[in-house]
Amino acid sequence: MADDEPEITALLKRMGKGDGEARERLFSLMYAELHRLAKAQMQRERPDHTLQPTALINEAYTRLANGKMDLQNRQHFLALAARVMRCVLVDYARARNANIRGGSRQKTELLENMAISEDRHAEIIAVGEALDLLEKTNSRQAKIVELRFFAGLPLEEVAKIVGVTTRTVKRDWTVARLWLFQQMKARDG
Repeated sequence: MADDEPEITALLKRMGKGDGEARERLFSLMYAELHRLAKAQMQRERPDHTLQPTALINEAYTRLANGKMDLQNRQHFLALAARVMRCVLVDYARARNANIRGGSRQKTELLENMAISEDRHAEIIAVGEALDLLEKTNSRQAKIVELRFFAGLPLEEVAKIVGVTTRTVKRDWTVARLWLFQQMKARDG
């Protein structure tokens, strides 16, 4: 992993300038890690979900590759990939929810291992909207929630990506979950 860090950084710079060859090479180098992120997110979905990890990777990568960005390194790329995967799942939930209009809102509790089933699409949307609000007030906490909740990464890996200690991640994770719970409670109440 660390052996290819300089190559990945160079590919990210080239991709940011529109180099399609760099984009393809980066995709092949990062596929295993992207698949791990997608698999972690899809484990929260129902088993017969129509969106599979490979489709989630492809959709997220398409969005990443088509955007103008200045990515610094592997960790920056993975953090952004986790965010884009979250957006894909929220967009998917919104589309599915649009077909199911109606129904009552239910109390939502943000847990580390919260399973996302078809009947929880409204909750995914609500969490996504609350996370967007959190990002405006504390972007680090929002990134930690994305990496823990949506990407399913362990505390140590989140700490490395965010560039803080594991202790700080634990504290921010606890505070962010409380803040999000309050937002969800206010929305439902």
